[in-house]
Amino acid sequence: MKEILIGLGIGLVIALIVYIWQKIGKNDIEKKSKAEIARLKGMLADRMDIESEGLNKLKAENEELKKANENLRITNANLMQKPGRAEVNRLHIYQQAVDRLVINSPGFGAAWQSALKESEEEFAKTYTGTQAFWKKILPGKTNAKLIANNDVVDEQ
Repeated sequence: MKEILIGLGIGLVIALIVYIWQKIGKNDIEKKSKAEIARLKGMLADRMDIESEGLNKLKAENEELKKANENLRITNANLMQKPGRAEVNRLHIYQQAVDRLVINSPGFGAAWQSALKESEEEFAKTYTGTQAFWKKILPGKTNAKLIANNDVVDEQ
């Protein structure tokens, strides 16, 4: 019986040593885990702060751009109401039509370019020399009446 008690005592001592060793190891793992969790929580908090600041900056920039867009829309609407803007728009439409004709009509391009060059030279002369003087005194001759009657106008 004494031997059984000695064996039981040795077994309990070994079990106690193993239990204490496991507790120490478990505490060490728990400390490492808690440190890792605290580090990850800190990283997560930092990332959330950074993302929130970035999101706030983007929202503020978006609001500024919306205001700038609204201001530009209002400015554009006001500019479209100014006198002469309809004529400028009409000139842009005419320019697009002429560009399409130049591309689509083979004979039109060369004739148009020469007529345009002559008109530009004549227009430039109206501001210099004696021709400008005569243009101020004498009204220019136009074919407006013939065009209004849908007649063919010969160049003069």
